[in-house]
Order: sequence, then structure tokens, then C-alpha cells
Amino acid sequence: MSDISYEVIVGLEIHVQLCTKTKMFCSCELSFGEEANARVCPVCLGMPGSLPVMNGQAVEYAMLAAMALNCEVAPFTKWDRKSYYYPDLPKNYQISQYDLPIGSHGYIEILPEDGQTRRIRILRAHLEEDAGKNLHTAGNFSQVDLNRAGTPLLEIVTEPDMNSPSQVRALAVELQRIMRYLGVSEGDMQKGHMRFEPNINLAITRPDGQFRTPIVEVKNLNSFRALERSVAYEVQRQLDQFLETGVTLQMGNKSTRGWNDQDEVTVLQREKEEAHDYRYFPDPDLVPVTTTPQRLDEIRSRLCELPLRRQVRYVAQYGLSDYDAGVLTAERATADFFEQTLAAGGEPKRVCNLLTQVGLKLAKDRGGDLAALGLDPAAVAHLAKMVDDGTVSATAANTILESMVATGKAPAALAEELNLIQTSDAGELEGIVDQVLAENVQAVQDVVTESKKSKKARGFLLGQVIQKTKGQANPKVVSEILERKLK
Repeated sequence: MSDISYEVIVGLEIHVQLCTKTKMFCSCELSFGEEANARVCPVCLGMPGSLPVMNGQAVEYAMLAAMALNCEVAPFTKWDRKSYYYPDLPKNYQISQYDLPIGSHGYIEILPEDGQTRRIRILRAHLEEDAGKNLHTAGNFSQVDLNRAGTPLLEIVTEPDMNSPSQVRALAVELQRIMRYLGVSEGDMQKGHMRFEPNINLAITRPDGQFRTPIVEVKNLNSFRALERSVAYEVQRQLDQFLETGVTLQMGNKSTRGWNDQDEVTVLQREKEEAHDYRYFPDPDLVPVTTTPQRLDEIRSRLCELPLRRQVRYVAQYGLSDYDAGVLTAERATADFFEQTLAAGGEPKRVCNLLTQVGLKLAKDRGGDLAALGLDPAAVAHLAKMVDDGTVSATAANTILESMVATGKAPAALAEELNLIQTSDAGELEGIVDQVLAENVQAVQDVVTESKKSKKARGFLLGQVIQKTKGQANPKVVSEILERKLK
């Protein structure tokens, strides 16, 4: 092994379900969890004589997403039939796009764990309809649910620019953020709104030359964890296979594998088809899609500041850590609320702490986002100021924020009502400090003699004063009094 090295090569195909009200080519309503085959019609069942009608909203969503991915958006595109047979595809073909995708030659920027922004090229982004779903849980037979058949999907294909499982995960996370920011997909992984299919192989270098292992596509991954772990597993499996057999990439030896989440292994499914196996041809029932520059400009005007750019700006503009900026920009509603609170006068780090330590937890408990809590940004900004000017402690502010969500009352009123206003009266606090010093002679001795326990003893004395005032003493004022008395 010492005379061998290898590079991981991964490209990613992502199916993104667009959040239109109806399916791609018929008026069947899109809804999750319905009774099997309750949302079907002759068009999505592929009945003879039925004709598809294009969903214009899906096309606009696809164009907006393509623009966000820095793609060239085609002014003219068409629909093609991709021929193959599956039990959950009653037409025996899928309406897709072949040679004229709606978007091409773009890129997405990601921020992997090493903290260095990386650009991944986008080969294409095209629209297509989803197939149905096979079910194998009813006994010794299979069932087919066609509610999903005809759901609008945007398939995004990257170039093989990723070189580690963590980079693949970073791209998937970033893509989910972008789709949600744009409002073109809910991106709910548990509902299958995003499905990932990594194409993986290795470039192996040893003294007698460089070799490529056969490409493996892992199908239908719907969690970031499964995506990252399946890529890591394939890297080791392909390396072991090459060392054992010497098999390299040849025409026709690509394969698809499934991910067994319980055993954390990939399992061979079939040899992979090439494009010519699908016998693409233009769909005769659908007219091509044409757009004008004015229409594209109107769609482009709906773009927003994308999450990674916003995250980087938060670090530079507000001095937040990468972690805090990432948490605040994970959802657009949270980032918008954060900025509205700053506009109302809140200090960035103080507001960040309130939202990330309390606000987001409350939102998660209620199954919604921060905006759904009903908080007023101006009221949160006022609460942040109350901490900054010493009116309440940071701990008390968390309690007040929880009560604001529960009652809708103003922070100042709640601070009074909950008896959380801090005491900053030096004269009043001085007497309490004297009492604490008298009761804790050993701790005083540790501080005065600057023993190894000095720092811990100083903190202990501060805590005792806070405790005696039932949390209402201003720690800053108490620290100043202690500093003076312990010299």
C-alpha cells in the first residue's frame, strides 16, 4: 500500500421535487400521505388518448433555480421521451429533457469542513416527471402507488468535481438551502423532496501507471448521513476490489448499487444503462418551451441573496463565528428575522445568542420556523438592549424571550412581572458582598494569596453574591466591588 495513492472522484445527480400545487403535466393535486392511488388521472396513468399539459409554474421554478446555480438558461427547450420499463412507470417512458436542458454550464459554491470555499461545476439542470412508487410491505407480493407519478422534478447533474465524502455532503446541504431560499422546493428529506445519487470512482496511481476504477452510481439516497456514508463505503470497497482483481473502468462496466442503511453497505442492483439505451426521442404531444429576454429578466428579479453569500457576509459584517453565521442562515426566515431585529437596533452577537439559544429551540419544539413564533423584531431588539445596558442578565433574557412567545407581552413588562430586573446599585450590593466575604474566609484567603485556587475562588464568591440576590445582582457591578475589596 505504501507505493499506491488514489484520488476520490465524485459527481452528483440530485432530484429536487418542485413545490407546485399540481403535477407536471396534469391537474392532479400534489399532497403527501394520501391514500394510495387517490391522486391519479388518465394523463399521469398514461392512458391511451390522454394528452399532457405543461405546468408553467414548474418551468418558472426550474428557470429560477438554474439562475441561482449560475447556469445558462435556454431560450428554447423541448420535451423528450426517455424509454424504459418499470412497474411504477405505466407509460413505459418518462417525459424528460435530453439534448436541450433548461439550464446548463453553471456552478455552485460550497463551504466544506476545511473552511475553504470550493466551486463545483453544474453540467445541466433539466425538468422531468417522477415515477410512482413500488411497495413491498404487504406480504408475498408487491403493490404500486402512482400518487407520485407525474410529480415535477428538477434533476441537477454536477461535474465530477468532489474529492471526499464531506465535500459531497456540503454540496447537498448547500443545495437544499438554496432551493428553500428560492421557495421552489420544501426540500423535506423525509418526504423524499430531495434524492441524491452520487457517481463514484477512484484514480489510482502506482509505479506502473494510473488506473480508474469502474464508476458506481448509488441510487435514491434521501439523507445527508446516508449520502456521506455511502460515498465513504464505496471509496474503500473500490480500492479493495482494485487491489484484489485489478478491474478498471471500461466501456459498459458501470453499475448501480443500493444503500443498505442498516448494514451500512452498498449492494449491486444492475449494470448501468448508457444514454443510447433509453432511446430518447422528442415528445410529440408537447410543444417546445420558448422564452423572451424580458421574461427571463422578470424571473431573475425574484432571486435573493443566497445562503452561503449571506453566511460569509455575517462573519465579515457582524463579526459572528462561522458556526453562528451558518445556524442563522440555515433557513431564510431565520436570517430575515435576524436582520429585521438588527435594523430595529439590536446588537448582532446579543441578538444571535437570543435567537440561536432560545428562539430556534422554541421554533423546533413547535414544528415551525422562527417567523411562526409571532415575535416582533423590535421587541427582541429591545430585549437585547436591556441585556446590554445591564437591566437584565443574559440568563434572564432567555426566560423573558420564552415568555414573550407564550404571552405576547413586551420584554420590559415581563422583566417587572417576573422580578428579573438586575440590581446595579453599588451601595446596596456592597453590603451583600461584605456579608459573603465574611462567610467565606477560605475563599477570600485563596484569592488574596493568589493560590492555585484563586480563579475558582473568585468565581465562587461572585456566584454567592448572585445567589443571595436571587439572580438580580448585576455581575459586572459585583465583580468591580469584589476586585476592589480583595486587593
